[in-house]
Amino acid sequence: MADEKRDPELPGLLLRTERDALIPVLRAAEDDAFALRTACPGWTVRDVVAHCGSVLNRVVESRFGPDVFGPESNDRDIAERAGWSHTEVVDERERGMTDAGPVIAAAGGVLDAVALGEWVHAGDVRAAWGLPGAYEGAGLPHALRLLVPRALRREAPLFTAELTDSGQELVIGTEQEGRAPGRYRGDGATLIRLCAGRPLVGTRYELEGVRERELCLFD
Repeated sequence: MADEKRDPELPGLLLRTERDALIPVLRAAEDDAFALRTACPGWTVRDVVAHCGSVLNRVVESRFGPDVFGPESNDRDIAERAGWSHTEVVDERERGMTDAGPVIAAAGGVLDAVALGEWVHAGDVRAAWGLPGAYEGAGLPHALRLLVPRALRREAPLFTAELTDSGQELVIGTEQEGRAPGRYRGDGATLIRLCAGRPLVGTRYELEGVRERELCLFD
């Protein structure tokens, strides 16, 4: 699985799949719900949605700079949208989830993690609102496929993930000299939480030969 050839259409498919599931939830939410805190330090739900929309807008318009996607750039993008209504923030995210796929496909793989990150942030929103399906749903199989090349780019230690909910087995990471492969056993959503550095309270999994902190694939 670690050697699987890249599917350039996969990031766009993940974005569109999550768009169809998440946008109606965002549009139906009360204004107060956007002020709730998320698993992202310092960010409310509104901040997460604004960040996601701004990132996708940058991708669609090919607006990149030396600190793009870094903490300062993210904070500036969120601040620029402070005067927007919740509807406008959601509108931008919906447009980005619709339009970014072809741009990411043409980028050769360097932007694939953007789609994965957007999907994880959708899980952050659901988790903040106490909704079922955080880091799950129809997009999970696509997200797991994108997790494999992300781990290779970050040179995560090699491990096999035995997914108890689907029966699937993934080989993730990079072989390291003198180190035997590790093993994860648990469901797919918990694996996403591990690799995205999200809270693991209430989850159940087994991890051998690799440490939790070694699996965090996002800064």
